[in-house]
Amino acid sequence: MSVKTSRPVWEEKPTPIGQALKATVLTLLVLGVLFPMWVILVTSLSSRETITDAGGFVIIPKGIDTSAYETIFAGGAVTRALWISTLVTVIGTALALTVTVLAAYGLSRPRSLGSRWLLAYFLLPFLVYPPLVPKYLVVTGLGLKDTIWALILPSAISVFNLVVVRGFFQGIPQELLDSARIDGASDFRVLGRIVLPLSKAVVAVIGLFYAVGYWNVWFDALLFIDRNDMYPIQRVLQSYLLAGQAPHTSGATVGVTMPPSEAIKMAVVVLTVAPIVAVYPFIQRHFIKGVLIGAVKG
Repeated sequence: MSVKTSRPVWEEKPTPIGQALKATVLTLLVLGVLFPMWVILVTSLSSRETITDAGGFVIIPKGIDTSAYETIFAGGAVTRALWISTLVTVIGTALALTVTVLAAYGLSRPRSLGSRWLLAYFLLPFLVYPPLVPKYLVVTGLGLKDTIWALILPSAISVFNLVVVRGFFQGIPQELLDSARIDGASDFRVLGRIVLPLSKAVVAVIGLFYAVGYWNVWFDALLFIDRNDMYPIQRVLQSYLLAGQAPHTSGATVGVTMPPSEAIKMAVVVLTVAPIVAVYPFIQRHFIKGVLIGAVKG
């Protein structure tokens, strides 16, 4: 009587040394990710005396001081930048997902009108990236400069994401779609009632990619946004970290001792990273399945 095991027959039995080595490597990788985040968070909540004693970045906290967060929120620039980034992320992700899903569905269906030519048209800028000057001239010529649309429309579709979603749509059995059309369903009804419910994983992952891209938009803001009140959070972070600008404070904070610059910089970093970290757990269960789409499976 044979005993069934969950281990494949071709896989060797793990040795104690191998398991210990894997555990060590994984532990080091986890610490390598968590340690910088811990230092950033602790430094942002440390007082001037603690940061001075630590020589810059704080590893071991000595009390909690929220003056850095109070200072950057009192000025209004960070709050406004967070609102701009949230608006760009929500509108941009919704628009990009809509365009990508519609284009991928049309290109994935056999005998679609001009599907090959349209696919070649989409792949051309993916193979030959357009220069920066024409992009700037198009955005400014359309009157989009100093508006949130300058941060949304240039990145409204990613050819890589389009190809991934198209490949997933092509894997849906054609017989399932034909049966719906026999019942009188239109293409939009087939897409909404059959294709999208079967594609939750890939749509969630592509949506995450778009959302992270829009939230981290910085270069387009550097090119197309000149007004300080239209800066996204990444542009504000750049001005604090690299340009060395101090946060603008309101009249109520005049005369009050400013927190150390290290705490202010780290506080802005925390506010920049926190939204993405908070959203990721809700789509984590789709992420693993989605990123494996198109992978070689044994």
